[in-house]
Amino acid sequence: MLSILRKIAPRFLVSWYHFMMVFVAAFIYGFPSRKLTVIGVTGTNGKSTTVEMISRILELGGKKTASLSSVRFRVGDKEQRNTLKMTMPGRFFMQRFLRRAVREGCTHAVLEITSEGIMQHRHRFINFHTAVFTNLSPEHIERHGSFEKYRETKGLLFRAAEGVHVINLDDEHAEYFLQFSARTIFGYRIPGTRTPIRGEEVLQIIEAKVSEDEGDGVRFSVGDTEFRLKLLGAFNVSNALAAICAGLSQGVSMQACKTALESIGNMPGRMELVIREPFEVFVDYAFTPAALEKVYKTLRSRLSARVPQGKLLCVLGAAGGGRDVWKRPILGKIAATYCDTVIVANEDPYDENPQTIIDQVVLGAEGKAEAILDRREAIRSAFSRARSCDIVIVTGKGSEDSIAWAGGKKTPWDDREVVKQELANLISSKAA
Repeated sequence: MLSILRKIAPRFLVSWYHFMMVFVAAFIYGFPSRKLTVIGVTGTNGKSTTVEMISRILELGGKKTASLSSVRFRVGDKEQRNTLKMTMPGRFFMQRFLRRAVREGCTHAVLEITSEGIMQHRHRFINFHTAVFTNLSPEHIERHGSFEKYRETKGLLFRAAEGVHVINLDDEHAEYFLQFSARTIFGYRIPGTRTPIRGEEVLQIIEAKVSEDEGDGVRFSVGDTEFRLKLLGAFNVSNALAAICAGLSQGVSMQACKTALESIGNMPGRMELVIREPFEVFVDYAFTPAALEKVYKTLRSRLSARVPQGKLLCVLGAAGGGRDVWKRPILGKIAATYCDTVIVANEDPYDENPQTIIDQVVLGAEGKAEAILDRREAIRSAFSRARSCDIVIVTGKGSEDSIAWAGGKKTPWDDREVVKQELANLISSKAA
């Protein structure tokens, strides 16, 4: 009944409802953020990885830290998987999480902040000290009404954080986020990526020189300090720079940043190498056009450097139901541009017909993709075609633990486990 009322009620009443509920939640749990240094990370892509990186840096810098992302919830050395299918959980969860962090003796909290969460005022009554901007590309357009409103919503985090702002200067929307005032502003960039922007003289700028994309990671340097990430892709250099800026703003040394970042072996479901032999299989969460293109470009470069004759096979996770219909054919077009074999499979249809979603994605591939509704069957089909020199990439769900269907139904699912099972079945069938 409550959900129906929300749909028919005027927007301003719904907004006030969310605002009042956030206040109630903060009041009940004693406004816990007042006792923490809270860092909020927002943007379209890279938020979860950046949250993890910042948390590692702060911990190594001697600060007991809590973190909340689409991957996991962590308080000190205690963590649990995020199974809510919500990057930024509801207000009572958020405030309870922050109170727990205070009780466990944490001094810092790093939170992944979404535009949906901001629209519902979940960021309210959280005393943000630092705001981090990773990047911005079209997403949730139907929900916000336009890309400009989507960007404006992200900007509200920077209005709330008056201490430190960390801005990706390589992003074309950097100047928009630089307009918000803060006591200290850090900018980060990879020289040569974009032309200089106005107002750089007011920034503390951290630059990275990317040396090379190595077999299982990437090497770059900041000044005289060289970093060897165990994560693939130049986009992870950008995430690392954001984390370095946040760490420096909290008094953590560059050497501690280096040690912390180099200790990260992988991010669950983020360019995660699940299988090495007989062919490589990666699982990634990418579900936006920008993120998907970065993933495919990274793996294409990997093939070119190691096995030029190798092919890239992708299981494209369609798109989530009930939102962002505009991007479905775009996802198909991107996959067809970079991949040699494209199989479009079910992802999270929710209340929408999954075959309809898949057909819209396939349409964008212009005859270069096939549809296999069953996600396991799609993975099995990709494996049956892969050779030892090829790479298979499965996108759309990452480390999520379920598939969401109509009526709130969920079925257990983990791309990484299914990948392992299907490879074992393939090897077993060949041995027989």
